[in-house]
Amino acid sequence: MFNVTEYKKCMADETFFLRPKHDWQRRYEALRASFVDRLPARVVADRFGYSPSYVNLLRHQFSHDKIDFAEPVPEGKVNRRSVDMATRQKICSWREHRLSSGEITQLLCEEGIEISVRTVERVLAEEGYPKLPRRSRLKMGLTVQGARVPEVAQVLEIGESKTMDCDSAGVFLFAPFIERLNLPKVVQDAGLPGSKTIPALQYFLSFLSLKLIGTERFSHINDHSFDAGLGTFAGLTVLPKCTAMSTYSYSLDAIHLHKLQKAFVAQASRIGLYEKSIVNLDFHTIPHFGDESVLQEHWAGARNKRMKGALTLIGQDADSKLILYTAADIQRSEADDQVLEFLSFWKKAQRGVDPMLIFDSKFTTYANLSQLNGFGIKFITLRRRGKKLIESVDSLSPWKRVHIPHAKRKYQNPQVHESMVELTGYSRSLRQIVMRGNGHSRPAFLITNDMDSPVERIVSDYARRWRVENVIAEAVKFFNLNALSSPILTKVHFDVIMTMMADTLYSMLAGKLRGFEHCDASKVYRQFVRGKGRVNLNAEHLVVTFPRKAHNPILRNVPWHRLPRKISWLGDTNLELKFQ
Repeated sequence: MFNVTEYKKCMADETFFLRPKHDWQRRYEALRASFVDRLPARVVADRFGYSPSYVNLLRHQFSHDKIDFAEPVPEGKVNRRSVDMATRQKICSWREHRLSSGEITQLLCEEGIEISVRTVERVLAEEGYPKLPRRSRLKMGLTVQGARVPEVAQVLEIGESKTMDCDSAGVFLFAPFIERLNLPKVVQDAGLPGSKTIPALQYFLSFLSLKLIGTERFSHINDHSFDAGLGTFAGLTVLPKCTAMSTYSYSLDAIHLHKLQKAFVAQASRIGLYEKSIVNLDFHTIPHFGDESVLQEHWAGARNKRMKGALTLIGQDADSKLILYTAADIQRSEADDQVLEFLSFWKKAQRGVDPMLIFDSKFTTYANLSQLNGFGIKFITLRRRGKKLIESVDSLSPWKRVHIPHAKRKYQNPQVHESMVELTGYSRSLRQIVMRGNGHSRPAFLITNDMDSPVERIVSDYARRWRVENVIAEAVKFFNLNALSSPILTKVHFDVIMTMMADTLYSMLAGKLRGFEHCDASKVYRQFVRGKGRVNLNAEHLVVTFPRKAHNPILRNVPWHRLPRKISWLGDTNLELKFQ
């Protein structure tokens, strides 16, 4: 309520003018500082807690007689809906994600908070947020024909002909490979849940589509909320909203994710995507920057420091370079045993296939190496180097020069020394290969239980493992595993699994692009996937037309006729890709 006593008390000094307590006076003083004192918008904004854009908005409104200070209405006498701090924070957070007042109102209603659009607009104005700029026809939900795009995601009904523009039409290039991998069956075998309105497969394809087009965060989903073409890819009218997608990811438990990964790896193996003779294993820390993060600190190699984040394990098929295993719910106390967890997963997914495992010195303990040996699993790793061990290299003899046949490797002819060693915790002797002249200042001490392979083969196989870090770095950069938006590890693991699947699909597509077979996802995206197109869907055909582009001849030469053409999740419609 308007308090006269409080006013008299405040007016005793200049704080009444410099730090106004009431919104109407705060706006008045801001405008006075702008018009009378001629202060820049930035200075005014800093002084009164506004954004510079809101100061400019106030100036515009006052100049057009939309603000009247002739008779300030005492605050508290207008019957306005009070908005608690939690709701205010939600409104501000969604506006940071570029959601309109109407969209924010809808999301609040979905959470059981009844509030009007007018109240949301008032809160945003009080918090200093300007109105959003006018959006394009597509972002307003209009197709090229002027029809409305549904605001709520629903299962797409295949029937009458529909034509729509799609800002991310390149996602349809992956449809034949999704069918080849039989991902609808993978989702079914994993037993993923759906909701009352959206089946599990459509949710899955929604997440996958966003991964394939390099969407950075859940909060960026709304950038595609009105793209009916992208919704069509997922078998929906439009993609689900940010809140629905996030809520769904939280609903998946560890069992769902285990089954999903197992079913995918089994299917990819069934169609021959993995060589399976050598698997590289490496940890990667995905940082989390939340102030109240409950996540443990781990070493982040990319940032060269320890920081809070999710410790993630990535397994890579050495020959195909494909990711074939992930884990993201790892505590420091569990890290050493992850190699055994991987082995358990692998024996269930790939019965009868025992690959060579390659990892660095800090990946596991010597005791666990002994267990691997007992299971009949071959491994190559590095011995942990102390000062005395490094100093002993000078006394070693004889040395042998070997050749590492890697075209891109600068130091292809290092020197090696072989011996047998015994290490605490390992029950038997290990083969040790000391390597120098490999481009590093200190020699490397390779240890392995492979007693039969030539030394050149051992060194070459481990040298290839050094390249796994580059593959992980590429996946981290393009598929946006460089930071977490949530400390919930189940959600993180789902994101990592989706990254594995998207990376596989990019590899399958690249394999059909003449001259680009070995390119990473980011380059394939830039040259072939990124860009608009027109989508036409009817009961029998799905036609995607791509505009003229420099690399269209390469896409036209892809043997699309040899790939699956029927899209099962769109009523078995026949896919036709046209490149102008």
